Amino acid sequence: MAKKAAFLLLMLIVLAGCGSSKNASYTTFEKKAVATYYADKFNGKQTASGEKFSNSKLTAAHKKLPFGTKLKVTNNANGKSVIVTVNDRGPFTKGYDIDLSKKAFMEISDNKNQGKLTVTLEIAK
Repeated sequence: MAKKAAFLLLMLIVLAGCGSSKNASYTTFEKKAVATYYADKFNGKQTASGEKFSNSKLTAAHKKLPFGTKLKVTNNANGKSVIVTVNDRGPFTKGYDIDLSKKAFMEISDNKNQGKLTVTLEIAK
């Protein structure tokens, strides 16, 4: 019983520390993440949210975040950022954390031939 109470107390402390300042416009979700982008063959196909996918929109796939979540995605190499909306599930390749639409990926990438980026994800409020 003491172990369970200690665990619950620890969880409350951790959760209390996850709050953000009322003046902050973004909350850090993951410090480092690996992003890739959708292939063109997915254009027009239905996403997990029911929307049709378009590589010309600013959208993303994430394994767990709720559909409609707005994320600020920042390329750690150059500081460029883009705001995307989660509307799909994935990526399903080990080692990748988020799939971006091609438009979102290209807005923050310096090397258009590169297929993955190390990024920081922040939830927009």
